[in-house]
Amino acid sequence: MTDIILTPSAAARVAWIAQRQSKPAILRLAVEGGGCSGFQYRFGLADGVEADDLSVETDGVMLVVDPMSLDLVRGAAVDYVEDLGGAAFKVTNPNATAGCGCGSSFSI
Repeated sequence: MTDIILTPSAAARVAWIAQRQSKPAILRLAVEGGGCSGFQYRFGLADGVEADDLSVETDGVMLVVDPMSLDLVRGAAVDYVEDLGGAAFKVTNPNATAGCGCGSSFSI
Protein backbone atom coordinates (compact mmCIF):
# COMPACT_ATOMS: atom_id res chain seq x y z
CA MET A 1 0.00 0.00 0.00
CA THR A 2 1.21 3.47 -0.85
CA ASP A 3 1.60 5.68 2.21
CA ILE A 4 0.05 8.72 0.54
CA ILE A 5 -0.77 9.89 -2.99
CA LEU A 6 -0.60 13.32 -4.61
CA THR A 7 -2.86 13.37 -7.67
CA PRO A 8 -1.74 14.98 -10.94
CA SER A 9 -4.47 17.62 -10.50
CA ALA A 10 -3.12 18.57 -7.06
CA ALA A 11 0.47 18.52 -8.32
CA ALA A 12 -0.41 20.90 -11.16
CA ARG A 13 -2.08 23.32 -8.72
CA VAL A 14 0.88 23.22 -6.30
CA ALA A 15 3.28 23.89 -9.18
CA TRP A 16 1.17 26.88 -10.27
CA ILE A 17 0.99 28.35 -6.74
CA ALA A 18 4.70 27.73 -6.09
CA GLN A 19 5.68 29.42 -9.34
CA ARG A 20 3.57 32.50 -8.51
CA GLN A 21 5.14 32.71 -5.04
CA SER A 22 8.68 31.90 -6.27
CA LYS A 23 8.89 28.95 -3.87
CA PRO A 24 9.84 25.30 -4.34
CA ALA A 25 6.99 23.04 -5.48
CA ILE A 26 6.69 21.27 -2.11
CA LEU A 27 3.28 20.90 -0.46
CA ARG A 28 3.23 20.11 3.26
CA LEU A 29 0.20 18.30 4.65
CA ALA A 30 -0.13 18.39 8.42
CA VAL A 31 -2.88 17.20 10.75
CA GLU A 32 -3.75 19.28 13.79
CA GLY A 33 -6.20 18.89 16.62
CA GLY A 34 -9.32 21.00 16.13
CA GLY A 35 -12.02 21.50 13.57
CA CYS A 36 -15.58 20.32 14.01
CA SER A 37 -14.67 16.61 13.96
CA GLY A 38 -11.53 16.47 16.12
CA PHE A 39 -8.70 16.77 13.58
CA GLN A 40 -8.16 19.17 10.72
CA TYR A 41 -5.92 19.23 7.66
CA ARG A 42 -3.46 22.06 7.14
CA PHE A 43 -1.77 22.70 3.79
CA GLY A 44 1.12 25.01 3.03
CA LEU A 45 4.11 25.38 0.76
CA ALA A 46 7.31 24.13 2.38
CA ASP A 47 10.80 25.48 1.79
CA GLY A 48 12.28 21.99 2.04
CA VAL A 49 11.91 18.43 3.23
CA GLU A 50 12.68 17.65 6.88
CA ALA A 51 14.82 14.59 7.70
CA ASP A 52 11.92 12.59 9.19
CA ASP A 53 9.27 13.57 6.58
CA LEU A 54 7.70 11.08 4.24
CA SER A 55 7.81 12.54 0.75
CA VAL A 56 6.18 11.47 -2.50
CA GLU A 57 6.61 13.04 -5.91
CA THR A 58 4.09 13.52 -8.71
CA ASP A 59 5.00 15.34 -11.92
CA GLY A 60 7.98 17.03 -10.26
CA VAL A 61 5.97 18.25 -7.24
CA MET A 62 6.69 16.94 -3.74
CA LEU A 63 4.13 16.19 -1.04
CA VAL A 64 5.66 15.97 2.43
CA VAL A 65 4.06 14.71 5.64
CA ASP A 66 5.56 14.61 9.14
CA PRO A 67 5.56 11.24 10.99
CA MET A 68 2.79 12.15 13.49
CA SER A 69 0.46 13.38 10.76
CA LEU A 70 1.29 10.38 8.57
CA ASP A 71 -0.15 8.04 11.20
CA LEU A 72 -3.52 9.76 10.67
CA VAL A 73 -3.46 9.99 6.87
CA ARG A 74 -1.68 6.80 5.79
CA GLY A 75 -3.24 5.52 2.56
CA ALA A 76 -4.88 8.88 1.78
CA ALA A 77 -4.96 10.74 -1.51
CA VAL A 78 -4.51 14.50 -1.82
CA ASP A 79 -6.47 15.92 -4.74
CA TYR A 80 -7.38 19.35 -6.06
CA VAL A 81 -11.03 19.67 -7.01
CA GLU A 82 -13.02 22.47 -8.59
CA ASP A 83 -16.80 22.41 -8.39
CA LEU A 84 -19.76 24.72 -7.79
CA GLY A 85 -18.75 25.05 -4.13
CA GLY A 86 -15.33 26.40 -5.10
CA ALA A 87 -11.86 25.02 -5.57
CA ALA A 88 -9.81 23.37 -2.85
CA PHE A 89 -7.35 20.68 -1.93
CA LYS A 90 -9.22 17.61 -0.74
CA VAL A 91 -7.95 14.65 1.27
CA THR A 92 -9.60 11.28 0.72
CA ASN A 93 -8.62 9.59 3.97
CA PRO A 94 -9.45 5.89 4.48
CA ASN A 95 -8.68 6.25 8.21
CA ALA A 96 -11.40 8.83 8.85
CA THR A 97 -14.50 7.36 10.50
CA ALA A 98 -16.41 10.63 10.38
CA GLY A 99 -16.04 13.95 8.66
CA CYS A 100 -17.74 17.29 8.55
CA GLY A 101 -19.68 19.06 5.85
CA CYS A 102 -16.78 21.33 4.94
CA GLY A 103 -14.45 18.37 4.37
CA SER A 104 -11.53 19.94 6.18
CA SER A 105 -11.84 18.07 9.46
CA PHE A 106 -12.28 14.43 10.43
CA SER A 107 -12.24 11.95 13.30
CA ILE A 108 -10.69 8.51 13.70
